[in-house]
Amino acid sequence: MKHNSQFDKNSIEITGFHKQQQSKDSVYFRDGVRRIDFILSYIDDKDGEKKQDRRKEFEANLQKVGLELETEDKSESEDGRTYFLKIHVPWEVLATYADVLKIKVPFKANDIPDKKDVPLSWLCTPYRLPEHVMQPEPDYFTATFDKSKTDFFLIEDKETFFPPSTRNRIVYYILSRCPYSKEDKDKKGIKRLLNNGTYAAAFPLHDCRYWTRSRDANCESERYSLYKYWARFSSFYKEQPLNLIRKYYGEKIGIYFAWLGFYTEMLSYAAVVGLLCFIYGVATFDENVWSKEICNDTIGGQIVMCPLCDKKCGYWKLSTTCSSSWVTCFCVFINVMTLFLEFWKRRQARLEYEWDLVDFEEEQQQLQLRPEYETKCTHRRLNRVTQEMEPYLPLTSKCARSVLSGATVLFWISLIIACIIGVIAYRLAVFAAFASIMKDSPTNKLDVVGTLITPQFATSVTASCINFVIIMILNFLYERVAIKITDMEVPKTHVEYENKLTVKMFLFQFVNYYSSCFYVAFFKGKFVGYPGDYAYMFGKWRNEECEPGGCLIELTTQLVIVMVGKQVWGNIQEALVPWLCNWWVSRSARNHPESLYSRWEQDHDLQTFSQLGLFYEYLEMVIQFGFITLFVASFPLAPLLALMNNILEVRVDAWKFTTQFRRPVAAKAHSIGAWDEILNMIAVFSVVTNAFIVSFTSDMIPRLVYKYAYHLGSESTMEGYISNSLSIFNISEIPVENRPEEGENPDWFYSSNITTCRYRDYRYPPGHEKQYTHTMQFWHILAAKLAFIIIMEHVVFVVKFFVAWLIPDVPSDVKARTKREHYLIQELLIDLC
Repeated sequence: MKHNSQFDKNSIEITGFHKQQQSKDSVYFRDGVRRIDFILSYIDDKDGEKKQDRRKEFEANLQKVGLELETEDKSESEDGRTYFLKIHVPWEVLATYADVLKIKVPFKANDIPDKKDVPLSWLCTPYRLPEHVMQPEPDYFTATFDKSKTDFFLIEDKETFFPPSTRNRIVYYILSRCPYSKEDKDKKGIKRLLNNGTYAAAFPLHDCRYWTRSRDANCESERYSLYKYWARFSSFYKEQPLNLIRKYYGEKIGIYFAWLGFYTEMLSYAAVVGLLCFIYGVATFDENVWSKEICNDTIGGQIVMCPLCDKKCGYWKLSTTCSSSWVTCFCVFINVMTLFLEFWKRRQARLEYEWDLVDFEEEQQQLQLRPEYETKCTHRRLNRVTQEMEPYLPLTSKCARSVLSGATVLFWISLIIACIIGVIAYRLAVFAAFASIMKDSPTNKLDVVGTLITPQFATSVTASCINFVIIMILNFLYERVAIKITDMEVPKTHVEYENKLTVKMFLFQFVNYYSSCFYVAFFKGKFVGYPGDYAYMFGKWRNEECEPGGCLIELTTQLVIVMVGKQVWGNIQEALVPWLCNWWVSRSARNHPESLYSRWEQDHDLQTFSQLGLFYEYLEMVIQFGFITLFVASFPLAPLLALMNNILEVRVDAWKFTTQFRRPVAAKAHSIGAWDEILNMIAVFSVVTNAFIVSFTSDMIPRLVYKYAYHLGSESTMEGYISNSLSIFNISEIPVENRPEEGENPDWFYSSNITTCRYRDYRYPPGHEKQYTHTMQFWHILAAKLAFIIIMEHVVFVVKFFVAWLIPDVPSDVKARTKREHYLIQELLIDLC
C-alpha cells in the first residue's frame, strides 16, 4: 500500500485519524463508534458528469432516509483511483425498517424444557464443535418487531440488538428503493446504478480477516470462527455450525448448507448399503454358476459366438468375456435415497422454527420488480393491491417471448440428441476398427488386464470420454444462452427470474448428462436383430450388441466417467478459478505493508458472489442426485463416490465463502425452493428407471426364469443357463455382406470344423419348423420383466408413502413450541394494551 505524502496534516489533527493508525480490520467509521454496514465503491472517469450527478442525488436521498455516510478519498485507496463510500444505519432507521420487513426478534426466553439426552450421545462427541460455535445465541421465543412496542422485546443494547447480517439486509433494502434522479422518480435502486457504471461495487464487509481474529474487542470475528471450525478440510468429519452460518450469511445460504449437509448424511447410509452390496457380489463369486460356465474352458471355451460386426469382426469364444461376466452379476441395490426427501421435510420444519421462518412469506426484497423489467416495460397499468401505476409486459409480447424462448430450448435439446446420435455412430464405426486392430494386440498377453482390454471396452471408454467433452462444451455454451433467453423473457421479479432459469438449465442438463446413460441402459442391444437379419443405423452401421452378461458393465463405465469427471472438473473450477482471480487482483497490494490494506479494500479485491451463485450450487448437487438415483441399480458404488465428493464439496464451498468471496447480502428463504419439486420428480422417476434397468439391462430376470422354470434336472439350479440363453445359427446361412473378411477370423476357427455359431437371444434353432423366431421362453421372460417392473414400482411407492404417512413433516416438539410462542405473543400483547 503506498503512502499518501499529500495528506493534509491538519485534517489528521481534526479527525484524529490516520490510515496507518487505523486497524486494518476496522469495520467502523473514523470515530470508532459507528459500524460500517455497507460499502459502495466508484471510480471517477472522463465521462463521469452524469454519474456524478446520479451519485450526488442518490447519496442525498440516502441521507434523507436517515443513513449516515462517510467517504474514503481515492488518494487513500491502493490504486489511487477508487472512492469508498461507507454506510452506517442508526437505530431509528433500523427500527423503522425492521418493522417494515417484519423481522422477528426475541421477546422471552424459551421456557419449554428440552428433551432428555439421547442415549449414547457421547459417541458423537468427536464430531461435535465447541458449544460457543454451535449455539451463538440463547434460545428465545421471537415475535415480529414493532417499533411502537420496543418495551415488549429483550433489548439490552441497541447497537448489537440487530446482528450485522440483519443490518446489511436492511441497508440493501433501502439501497434497492432509493431514487437517484430528480426528474424521474421511477429511476431508483442500487442495481441500476451498478449496471450503468455509476458505482463499481456494493457489498457488506466481512468482520475480520479469515485467518486471525480482529484486534477490535467489539468485533465478533465470526468469519475467523467459520474458517477455523468449518472451512478447513481438517474439519471434514465435524458437524457444520449452521446457526453461525445463518447468523453471518443469512437464512438463504444457511438453508443451502443445511440441505447439503443433510443430503451428505443420507448419502453415507446409501453408501454403506451400496458397499455391502458390492462386497456381497465379490464374496459370492465362487457360487456364481453362470460366470464359472463362461470362464470354463470346456463350456465357455467351446462356445463359438457369431461376429459382433460385419467384415472386420471374426468369430470368437464366449470365454473371452470371462473378466466382465462376474462384474455384472452383483446384487441389485434398491434405491433408498427416495426416502431422503421425506426426512428432509422434518429437518427443514425444525430449521424453519429455529430460524424464525414459520410465518415467513417471500420477502419484499425478492418480490420487488427487477430493474430490467422496469426499464424494458414501457406500458403502465394500475396495480390493484398497491393502487399505483406500475410497468407491465403486454400479453402478446409475453407470449411471443415465451414461444421464442421455448423454441430455443428445444433447439438446444435437439442439438444434444444430435450429438448423442453422433457418439452412437462413432461407437458403431470404430467398434469394427478396434476389433480388427486389437485381435493381435500385445495387450491381450498381459496377465491382469489383458482380458479386460477388449474392443467393447475400448469403444465404451473412448466414446464416454468424447461424450463427456461434448457435455462440458454444450454446458458452457448453453449456460450463456439460457441467461440471455431468460433475460429476453423479462421476468417480473427475482424469484420468477430464478425459477424460469432453473427450469431451462435443469431440463437442458438433464438431457445433456443423462442421455448417453439412457442410451446404454435402455436402447443398446435391444434392437440388434439376429444373424442374417441384423438391424442397421441409417442403413450403414450395424446396431451394437450387449455382452452375454448384459450391458451393465458398459453402463457402469459410462456412469463413472461422466459422474466422476463432472465432480472433479466442478471442484477444480469452484476452488481454483476464484483463487487465481483473487491472486491476480490483489497482486500489487501484497507488496505493501499489510497495516495499510484496509478492510473495505481487502473485501473489494475479492470475488463477487452473484445472485445466481446458490443456483449453480444447487444445480450441481441435483444433477449428482440424479446420477445416484436414476442408475444406482447398475453401479451400487455410485453413492460412495458421491459421498466422497460431497465431503469435499461442503468444505470447498465453505472455503470459497469465507476466503474468496465478498460477504453476500443476507437474504431469507424458508426452503430450497423449486429444487424441492425437481428432487421429488427425480426420486419418482428413479424408481421407474431402476425397475427397467433391473428388468431389461441386467440379466437377473432371465436367470430367475431359467432357475425356476427351465432348469436342467429335477432341482432348481443355474447349471446350463449360459447355453440356454444363447441361440444357434448356421454359419452357412450368414449373408456374404455379414461374413468376416479373410484374415479376420482367429487361427483356431480354421483348424476346426465349425458349422454353427451362437448369439444372445431366445430363438428356435435351424431346422425347427419355426426356426429363428422367438421361443416361448422369450415371451415368458418378457412377461416376467413387465411383472417385476409393476411389482417393484408399487412396492417402493407403497413404502415411500407409508414412511411419509408414518413420519409427520413437522416434529411434535416444534409444533408445541410454535403454539406456545403464538400463545405468549397474544397474552403479552393484550397486557401491553
